[in-house]
Amino acid sequence: MAGRAQPVSAWPGTSAAITLAVLILGTLTAVALRAETGAGLGRAEWAAIRFTLIQAALSGLISVTIAIPVARALARRRFRGRRILIALLGVPFILPVIIAVLGLLEVFGRAGWISDALGLLGFEPIRIYGLHGVVLAHVFLNLPLATRLILQAWQEVPAERFRLAAQLGCDGRAMFWLIEWPMLRRILPGAFAVVFAICLTSFAVALTLGGGPRATTIELAIYQAFRFDFDLGRAALLSGVQLILTILAAALALWLATGTGFGKGLDRAVRRWDGANPVSRTADAAWIIAAALFLLLPLAAIVVSGLPNVLSLPSTVWSAALTSLLVAALSTCLLLLLALPMAFAIARGGRGIVELAGLLGLAASPLVIGTGLFIMIRPIADPFALALPVTALVNAITALPFALRVLVPTARDVVERYGKLGVSLNMAGLPFLRFVLLPRMRPQIGFAVGLAMALSMGDLGVITLFADPDIATLPLQIYRLMGAYRLDDAASASLLLLVLSIGVFWVLDRGGRRHAEA
Repeated sequence: MAGRAQPVSAWPGTSAAITLAVLILGTLTAVALRAETGAGLGRAEWAAIRFTLIQAALSGLISVTIAIPVARALARRRFRGRRILIALLGVPFILPVIIAVLGLLEVFGRAGWISDALGLLGFEPIRIYGLHGVVLAHVFLNLPLATRLILQAWQEVPAERFRLAAQLGCDGRAMFWLIEWPMLRRILPGAFAVVFAICLTSFAVALTLGGGPRATTIELAIYQAFRFDFDLGRAALLSGVQLILTILAAALALWLATGTGFGKGLDRAVRRWDGANPVSRTADAAWIIAAALFLLLPLAAIVVSGLPNVLSLPSTVWSAALTSLLVAALSTCLLLLLALPMAFAIARGGRGIVELAGLLGLAASPLVIGTGLFIMIRPIADPFALALPVTALVNAITALPFALRVLVPTARDVVERYGKLGVSLNMAGLPFLRFVLLPRMRPQIGFAVGLAMALSMGDLGVITLFADPDIATLPLQIYRLMGAYRLDDAASASLLLLVLSIGVFWVLDRGGRRHAEA
């Protein structure tokens, strides 16, 4: 359709993509130019790089290894509440990291539920800080993602394969090696690379559970060089290393995620004949229950600990909650200004710079972009006075790749189905957007907006670089409460953040679907 009249124009999306690319590449250039030539990396920086790679590799390996039996159990079993459980697997994706950390401390920390139980038996409490604490938090956050990726691959295996295997008399072991293992061999490297890339740029987990110089990630070292030492040269050099590792991890994820599938089937519901023996049933049930408890207990701990004091929270927490809502709303507006025209440009056949700009948010970490913005703003204005707008902008850039993933398929489908008719009726441009494209994209827009709001509400990244003592978002305020050992107030504030994050996502997603069905 690129060679004839189009129902939507490409220039708004192309302009948005160019603006985004200039902004991101400009910040990266500012970081590169600020690096001190010949300064090199010291022993502490190399230790941070090693720890980053080790914790990311361990987190990815453990998450994917546990996800295999959990996904297989969910693929083989049908039980009441299965859909709800699978839906809950997506909650940690929008769950603010600080809530996950506090919930894990409530369950696994020195004064947590498990440590209390061990104390009754005469054992020492669990020590959660350090490498094992960082890995535990990353597994909690990424196990659901790995499970969903592997479960989706399991569900894409045509039902006819399992039917044929059953007719040939294959038992569970033979079915695994003939059907399931080839699928796993194709999907597991990509799933591991995705989790590895996410853990590579993790900041809030290392900030709260790192436990000292031996457990410092690259992003935490950037934060320390920037915030405490004000060594912009060292922060810039570390940012460059972080960028290179992130790009390599993202490229590895994209390369490993490709592969040949099993082909098409007749779209029948998958029915499994293996695993009918009591041992298999018991094992599958055990994996499902263990995964559910691991994911839900920390959330339950937040509710139990935070509910009694939520109405008596200090005014600073409520002020921080309002600040988070304002930042999330601004971030969402910026996201829509970028995502909608870029999605429309991609849908009409525009690729290249538009799609590449949409992926830049994955390649550059938020802390690197924040460091570059600080360097660019500092000569002309006070960057600390612009903490909230900068945080909203970086949050919008971070959420953009996910929003495009939601918006582009539907936009492309609408343009392909109704584009010619719109042009023939002289409805190109704004009329096509108003009466055809936007009404049919309301569910996807609602989901993307809800996702952006939830992600921005829980962000604890760039705001730590810019915020002063008088300004804080709710995640930053929770971190400050934890640092002051006011754990009861931190739990209540986390419960408030949990309700707000899930609430705004549910309302906006539900609202988009309701208006689409009206």
